[in-house]
Amino acid sequence: MTAKQIHTGTFIDEKEVVIVELKNDKGNFVKLFNYGTIINQFVVTNAHGEQQDIVLGFDKFEDYINPAYLANYPYFGAIIGRYANRIKDGKFELDNVEYQLAKNNGNDCLHGGKIGFDRKVWDITHISEEPHASVTFQYFSLDGEENFPGDLAIQLTFELTNNDELILTYQADTDEATPINLAHHSYFNLSPTGEQVTNHIHQMNASNYLEQDSNFVVTGKLIPVTDTIHDFTKPKAIGANWDKESGYDQTYVLDKEYGSLTLASKTTETNSGLSLLVYTTEPVAHLYTAKYLAVKNGKNGKEYGAFDAFCVETQHHPNAVNIPHFPSTILQPDEIYTQTTIYKVLTS
Repeated sequence: MTAKQIHTGTFIDEKEVVIVELKNDKGNFVKLFNYGTIINQFVVTNAHGEQQDIVLGFDKFEDYINPAYLANYPYFGAIIGRYANRIKDGKFELDNVEYQLAKNNGNDCLHGGKIGFDRKVWDITHISEEPHASVTFQYFSLDGEENFPGDLAIQLTFELTNNDELILTYQADTDEATPINLAHHSYFNLSPTGEQVTNHIHQMNASNYLEQDSNFVVTGKLIPVTDTIHDFTKPKAIGANWDKESGYDQTYVLDKEYGSLTLASKTTETNSGLSLLVYTTEPVAHLYTAKYLAVKNGKNGKEYGAFDAFCVETQHHPNAVNIPHFPSTILQPDEIYTQTTIYKVLTS
């Protein structure tokens, strides 16, 4: 196994953007930027013995900060924080104080506000080749950043194993009560030719999904998946009975014991023989099939459009800061936030 840093010579806020490459003994590898902890490449060997990159993104770092890309920003491969998904009206109350966040998605706050953790240069605090190729990134979010309270220290470790598992381990602590709901936003496509994910076979271990309003903000109501297009309790093609105009942009409540590390989803593509299994300690997973994706200069000049990828965003319940019966997303000063999510690739 190897773990190495590659300097880009690009500086943002006086910090250099660095590529970290983690490679296992099979020759499969992951490339990460310390900017937004972006997963730039996840290259595995498919059933034909060919190395295949299964995440969308760009060939050059500069394209991740291009104004044209940011104008219709899909958060390619980046961490989401301080708070994933949408917060209703961009506000919440904590300890009798009301906080108003940026309304950067209609009337609501999306993915942490205008400048979230996805657009920060993280420090590299540790890199190792044993027992797995790994790197730890760290970021200090100061009190008042995007109007969230409390100084928050976050560490995110990536490990690549010889079993083609990419393990993400999160940890955070705060000096003041604050909302936190971290997620990662990789766009996956398991097809060797990059065709739409319509025929990917997907299974989600969830008997309920969360009702959403017209702007995709969850309301607090759970809806059984039975007899709906959202029933992935048994494997089926993503496009089997979906809304062809909208696809999926839905949060699923996983069937699990709270906090336990369990299988959330499995997605398989026949032509490559690849399957992606997502394990998580988180209580929900958001399935997004990239309806709003519009990127003209992706890897190798490819144009990315609607339904060219799927995301499985593991997290706590969105908008939980405003819905008391949801599991709490408030981190207290005497607590440690932890989360583990694993992307495991299998070849048939």
